[in-house]
Amino acid sequence: MRNMNDILRQAQVMQQKIARMQQEAAEHEYEASSGGGMVTAIVSGKQDLRKLTIDPKALEGGDTEMLQDLIVAAVNEAGRIARDTLEREMTAISGGIKLPGMF
Repeated sequence: MRNMNDILRQAQVMQQKIARMQQEAAEHEYEASSGGGMVTAIVSGKQDLRKLTIDPKALEGGDTEMLQDLIVAAVNEAGRIARDTLEREMTAISGGIKLPGMF
């Protein structure tokens, strides 16, 4: 029975670490740019878009399709950076065990 208690205690510690990491992730920001810095997106660890910056030069040509593509690319890249970072942190906490549905 002692081994089961140890396993349960370790699971509780891991659960606390995961909860702390999720809270910190929600506060952390991840940034990515596209179009040589013409569009910059900042997302939270929960992948909520927090800020979008568009260089006025991106508006000069009047090519709205290109601007839309740059926005999508920057937001998607910032989200990818956030996911990859959180996955690495989760792997470190869980000792390499994949925990489905965490991120």
